[in-house]
Amino acid sequence: MLTDTHLKNLKPKTERYYIADTGGLRIAVQPCGTKIWQHRFRFYVNGKAHGTSRNGGSYPQVSLIEARAWREENKKLLRQGKTPPKINSIMNQVSSNTVTFKDIFDLWHKKMSKEWSEDYAIDTQQRANMYLLPLLGDKPIDSIKTRVLVDLLLTIQDKGVLDTVKKIKGIVTRVFVYAVSMEAIEYNPASSIPTDLFIRKEEKHYAYLSSPKDIKWLLSMLKQSRGGIAVKTALNLAPHFFLRPGELVGLRWEEVDFDNRRIDIPAHRMKMNLPHQVPLSNATFEILSNLKSANLDSPFCFPSSRNNNKHITTNSLLVSMRTLGIDGDTFTPHGFRHMASTLLHELGYNRDVIDVQQAHKITGVRGIYNHAQYIEPRKEMMEDWSNHLDTLQGNPPRTETSSMDGNIEKLKANINRLTRG
Repeated sequence: MLTDTHLKNLKPKTERYYIADTGGLRIAVQPCGTKIWQHRFRFYVNGKAHGTSRNGGSYPQVSLIEARAWREENKKLLRQGKTPPKINSIMNQVSSNTVTFKDIFDLWHKKMSKEWSEDYAIDTQQRANMYLLPLLGDKPIDSIKTRVLVDLLLTIQDKGVLDTVKKIKGIVTRVFVYAVSMEAIEYNPASSIPTDLFIRKEEKHYAYLSSPKDIKWLLSMLKQSRGGIAVKTALNLAPHFFLRPGELVGLRWEEVDFDNRRIDIPAHRMKMNLPHQVPLSNATFEILSNLKSANLDSPFCFPSSRNNNKHITTNSLLVSMRTLGIDGDTFTPHGFRHMASTLLHELGYNRDVIDVQQAHKITGVRGIYNHAQYIEPRKEMMEDWSNHLDTLQGNPPRTETSSMDGNIEKLKANINRLTRG
């Protein structure tokens, strides 16, 4: 009989292999490392015995105890003269003998949502609801051919949403890969989709500024923002933090650690679904300290003027910039990241330190072997960067900062100096 220790220690080989439990239950270990529960049994048609198997989900998502319970449910169905469904029904995932595209999509999405950020999981579900499930949802997964998928993608392309074509193709491909791993199908029809059929979207980079003169002009313009204190402060902090716009506007006070002078953003709010730390420079510490005293009744650093229990939107930053006369060809809210990266590289800072601070995924061999977080170098870099921005505006570098319990008037004076219109 299998045990959890035995299951955990099973290693993949070049070919799929099986380890038996009891009563026809076994685990199939795939070359990729996935471990799939299977139940082998016989059923009779017109007095003739037929042998087959059913898949019961993957281990450890489906535990040994759950797999054995599923096996017993299958046996109960067989005694009643019924054929067990193709996919594990004990998990309430598939209730019929026909496995549809939606059945597999739901299984795949449920599994992957544990690894994705909440926003990405919602976005994937919404894309499937709009483009995939209405056409493919009720179709048996093994009946969908490459031609059907190509026609679906070309229809999306005809609407002019080229970026959506790429994303939907990615979802479809991964769903069918999952279906193959679950042995619901033998062949992935998405793997034969020819890429040269589709129009490539012209790559367009976010507009940003890099010359000292242009950055000085931008910073002076941001001080004139009239979008309210939340929008104005967010825009003035954006050059210092170079977070993605969504990560910035959703900042919560519980993520700001004043004692250790840093921001700790949880994984579910980050694009890469990994926790991220932003060291606070003297300048940003003062701005946030002053802002904290101004909106203690909201959980958000940048609350909406209409509802303190909601934060401002990324669009509010964009609208404020456009109101100031900063058009899209000149600069965008995302451009703060490009601006910081360009200048910091030119100023000689370590490439990996910059990438980690921007929460970029380090690719290639560097990414495989380099797991350093560079905490101390990042603290120094962020302080230097804030001082650099201050210097561009003709302000002296900060050498010390008031504490939360210090002179609040000094704090207000400093924040006003940075953000006055």
